[in-house]
Amino acid sequence: MEVLYEDNHIIIVNKAPGEIVQGDKTGDATLGDSVKQYIKEKYAKPGAVFLGVVHRLDRPVSGAVIFARTSKALARMSEMFRKGEVRKTYHAIVPRRDIPEETTVTLEHWLTRNERQNKAYAHNREINGSKRALLDFRALTSSDRYTLLEIHLHTGRHHQIRCQLAAEGMPIKGDLKYGAPRSNPDGSISLHARSVAFTHPVSRLPILVKAPYPDGLWQKIQP
Repeated sequence: MEVLYEDNHIIIVNKAPGEIVQGDKTGDATLGDSVKQYIKEKYAKPGAVFLGVVHRLDRPVSGAVIFARTSKALARMSEMFRKGEVRKTYHAIVPRRDIPEETTVTLEHWLTRNERQNKAYAHNREINGSKRALLDFRALTSSDRYTLLEIHLHTGRHHQIRCQLAAEGMPIKGDLKYGAPRSNPDGSISLHARSVAFTHPVSRLPILVKAPYPDGLWQKIQP
């Protein structure tokens, strides 16, 4: 576990692909459990350690995850996420596309969700039960086979980045669920929560934290 930032109110860690942020039906150990143990040992805390889950990343995704260390921080950070006051930047590796660098592309779809499949579907117009999904992306660099995109979300829908990019013929590398031709060796998908920026919920100071890339192709294609 890599700690990127911590104080008395929040802690931000770099999630590895394959880790789960919060418990699910698998019963596997969670990133939250690891953070609690880290806090307990570092600060010699007796009894239970409070840790609030502010937001989540899909299991095969890597990158910056924010946890709250106090109930006050949890309430305030949750409200900031709800209002869109936390700026999250994602990077994704997709099949090579000739997109002029520094050109921002906006994608708008209407997404529906299949709970049984745990999958989202993109539509070009609003249909019954759909929710509007909006994101911007730009190309950072390309190799012979892949392009590295930087993505900013304007809405927070289930599997939004994965679904919208796939709908435009750019499935994220390793993402079999959304049309990638093959999996990554470690079961990850090449989507990384690169940075988070927000106003601290207690001190009101600006916070900007960047999460280093995982090993592998990320190290070769980075700008």
